[in-house]
Amino acid sequence: MSYTNYTSALSERYPSKEMQYIFSPEMKFRTWRRLWIALAESEMELGLPITQEQIDQLKAHKDDINYDVAKAREKEVRHDVMSHVYAYGCQCPDAKGIIHLGATSCYVGDNTDMIIMKEALLLIRKKLVNTIASLADFADEYKSMPCLAYTHYQAAQPTTVGKRATLWLNELVMDLDDLDHVLSTMKLLGSKGTTGTQASFMELFEGDHEKCKALDRKIAEKMGFDGCYPVSGQTYSRKVDSRVLNVLSGIAQSAHKFSNDIRLLQHMKEVEEPFEKHQIGSSAMAYKRNPMRSERMASLANYVMSDAMNPAITAATQWFERTLDDSANKRISVSEAFLATDGILELYMNVSKGLVVYPKVIEAHLMAELPFMATENIMMDAVKAGGDRQELHERIRVHSMAAGKVVKEEGKPNDLLDRIAADPAFNVTREDLDRVMKPENYVGRAPQQTEEYLRDVIRPILDENKGLLGAEAEINV
Repeated sequence: MSYTNYTSALSERYPSKEMQYIFSPEMKFRTWRRLWIALAESEMELGLPITQEQIDQLKAHKDDINYDVAKAREKEVRHDVMSHVYAYGCQCPDAKGIIHLGATSCYVGDNTDMIIMKEALLLIRKKLVNTIASLADFADEYKSMPCLAYTHYQAAQPTTVGKRATLWLNELVMDLDDLDHVLSTMKLLGSKGTTGTQASFMELFEGDHEKCKALDRKIAEKMGFDGCYPVSGQTYSRKVDSRVLNVLSGIAQSAHKFSNDIRLLQHMKEVEEPFEKHQIGSSAMAYKRNPMRSERMASLANYVMSDAMNPAITAATQWFERTLDDSANKRISVSEAFLATDGILELYMNVSKGLVVYPKVIEAHLMAELPFMATENIMMDAVKAGGDRQELHERIRVHSMAAGKVVKEEGKPNDLLDRIAADPAFNVTREDLDRVMKPENYVGRAPQQTEEYLRDVIRPILDENKGLLGAEAEINV
């Protein structure tokens, strides 16, 4: 680590080593060489005078990149792609004349970007699936535990702890759907030439259109894609970057919502994120257990959501077949969005696997509000016993206001049930009312909805992706 130069927190603090490698210089330059091999091999297969010995020499040096030679050459010629063409040629003297044949810089630059984004999306997908699995376990375990639900952050009809978790899950499932759609539509740029017309390849193949089309197909197949974009300028459309980052923004939105709920629940002492034995919550207040992981999730999510504007603006402001004002923005915004989203999901996996639930606190909060929520049932029972519905409704309203005043102004327990039991209009005893105060009677279909959702929506996803399960979160700080 350098203590005298700026280093990004997204290269040292938050993302996993896997994601850092995907956006590393080594990944980029090795992919360039794979693309040069794919190009040369495909051109040979289509009849250009390239030999298998030349291809074999390229393959023999595809990973042992002579960075020092490339760096020295770039100082001289000020062109990164041609510097690496030169360095590769120094290692492969018999093949140096056919490296990058017919191609422009975007052949390696843009195709590599597509390959890297695809690899990064696959890693994000793996972590998204594992987060879904962790939350599903949590939802299943607590599917029948009643808790207060909130609308407008005011106590509302009860739900269950597990049902609430399905709301978090459902947003991640939507994110997975969006991610899979974008993945299914990603293609390579291919070998399109300087303005996307393939003119240089038409020259190489002496006007043979079919060979030009076949070249794209062969390169795509060799690089693990099902095809190339049918039309382009010099670059692939920058809307691709915008679509990809919109997926990452969606994941960030879902994670932020989850982190908000956990932070609120931790304030209420109902549910907490994991807290390690020697973790310090505050430098001043030693007793504190701050929800720092959820807060970090929210912080990174804010960054990703705002970062998604960068490729949108870039896509909107490109001129004709290409301009280079995308380059600096693109290489920062795309990589950092992935690195930050990776950090978000590492935290999401960690927190969702280690959530701590406090049933007694949840029950106490619920029971403090349940008398208000039980009044409709109490009123209906009194009507069945011969009472007047309108009169009883008014009496409950008056008693509820008085009980609420005692709670808010005097800080005393809710005495609504005592008030109702003392009112002869209801003809019930306190014991009768206590029997009504069963939280499970007020959660509706929450347990059943949770079971059905896990069975019908989540289980098929996990079964289909069982090969991805078992990932462990990597939290650096």
